[in-house]
Amino acid sequence: MAEAVYLLGSILSALCAAMLLRGYAWTRHRLLLWTCLCFVGLTLNNAILFVDMVLVATNLAIVRLIPALAGLTLLLYGLIWEAE
Repeated sequence: MAEAVYLLGSILSALCAAMLLRGYAWTRHRLLLWTCLCFVGLTLNNAILFVDMVLVATNLAIVRLIPALAGLTLLLYGLIWEAE
């Protein structure tokens, strides 16, 4: 059951990223692009979580946190950049 939750989290994050990218393509609001890049990082985080918990027996916590940190950093940069 936990495997399905990990997989669905990754799929939903990818779906959100795709919808945000589509919204950016239509409106060209740059905040949508920064949010899309954040969700790409979260998708990678969830995919590595699935690999970590289901496929391999090693601890990939640090590797898993790097894409999430990168995605959230991009979102924070985009929020600061668009506030000006």
